[in-house]
Amino acid sequence: MHAILHLYPPGTILLLLIIGPLLTACATNPVTGNSDFVLMSEEDEIRLGQKYSAEIMQEMPAYRDPALEEMVQRVGKQLASHSHRPGLDYRFTIVDSTSVNAFALPGGYIFITRGMLAYLNSEAELAAVLGHEIGHVTARHSVRQQSTATMTDILGVVVAASTGINGVDSLTNMAGTAIVRGYGREHELEADRLGAEYLAKSGYDPEAMLEVVGVLKNQEAFDIAVARKEGREPNVYHGLFSTHPDNDARFREVINAAKKYKTGDTTRIGRDGFLLRLDGLTFGDSEQEGIARDNRFYHKGLNFSLTFPDDWRIENQTDRVIAAPASKDGVIQLTVADIPRGVSPQQFMKQHMQLDSLLHGKKFTANDLNGYTAVASGSTPFGTRRVRYVVIYRNGSAYIVAGTASDRNRQKAYDEDTLATAGSLHSLSTVEKKLATEKKLDIIRATSGMTYSGLAQRSPINDYPEEQLRLLNDQYPDGEPEPSRMLKIVR
Repeated sequence: MHAILHLYPPGTILLLLIIGPLLTACATNPVTGNSDFVLMSEEDEIRLGQKYSAEIMQEMPAYRDPALEEMVQRVGKQLASHSHRPGLDYRFTIVDSTSVNAFALPGGYIFITRGMLAYLNSEAELAAVLGHEIGHVTARHSVRQQSTATMTDILGVVVAASTGINGVDSLTNMAGTAIVRGYGREHELEADRLGAEYLAKSGYDPEAMLEVVGVLKNQEAFDIAVARKEGREPNVYHGLFSTHPDNDARFREVINAAKKYKTGDTTRIGRDGFLLRLDGLTFGDSEQEGIARDNRFYHKGLNFSLTFPDDWRIENQTDRVIAAPASKDGVIQLTVADIPRGVSPQQFMKQHMQLDSLLHGKKFTANDLNGYTAVASGSTPFGTRRVRYVVIYRNGSAYIVAGTASDRNRQKAYDEDTLATAGSLHSLSTVEKKLATEKKLDIIRATSGMTYSGLAQRSPINDYPEEQLRLLNDQYPDGEPEPSRMLKIVR
């Protein structure tokens, strides 16, 4: 959650299906030499990448760490120099996100999350991730998807004109989904093949790709086990390499085939040097976005804390904080916005939140803060529902708490919880300021007799520390530290 947000009404969605001038043509694929049906030139592709990149940077800010940025740029540029499109001006950016992912935009704009970096264990593994994404760029996968999607949109416009039903451009569209979740089995395998080739030509062992898949599959196995304990659906991974099943024969074939491109007898791994660059990397929620601990949320920059109902699960997004019970039959959301001069909380609801027919409206006070609460119809994850809104003015900003239930027959079910959450808003105490401090990776050298169980007892990780330390060091589910080996712990 950003320090100050300009986001009401909520619902800002990154649009990845807006295209410039359409150039109907068949272009030569730089990888295969075959003709592909595309609707844009390379210049248009680059412009599109620039547009998408600017939008993504608004949604997910860059993570600033000069040493890490230099390493990612160096590895990425070297791989790109051995690619089928070495003349592109590739841009490699680390984004400040806890998600474990990487993705490529048209024209050579490649992103990797700090969440992904935290779980990698060598420069070769980093090269495997970047090489795969460069493969998507060189094979013009996003452009080929974009062209197909654009034709679909043209047909959609015709249908809309005759039926009066319009579609919505968003990340759920074909091209947008492909960019952040993968392009389908055949395109993913092609990116694997190209990435493995670029790794070999750059002096890395293509088998680093297998190691990365192992890291991600372990995370998936861990989440499935935790979801079973917590009685919820697992958050099955949908990003990089997600199309690969275990023991994927075709994947292994393309990796083995790339070994013919190896330039020497030695291969670059770069384990210790890579891990030292990770020292101090933010792990989990960042102070800039706020820290969620159990059912409480802390924000050091804005100096506030908020308590959601007991046992509710908090999801800290870039532009809002959302909490829901295990039953998922309700939701409470917090957003923050600027206050126009001279506007009361009640007027803010009507004029700037554009809420009509406010019901049961009254003044709201809590912890010496003033605001207004009312009920109105609003757009929710469950469709249009009766929503309890609370607007609280604090330090020049409007804190907006909104809650609802999924069941239309129980629309008041979470009214009291919503009001109690809003009423918990307060400045951080001395103790809470420590809780609002982000965790960071610490690189140590393992000693004889060291165990993950022992490290977990001293770890600030709240949930499943032993399992998470194993995941960080690619020793899940039952590995133990090897003496003198560098390890990632959390401080």
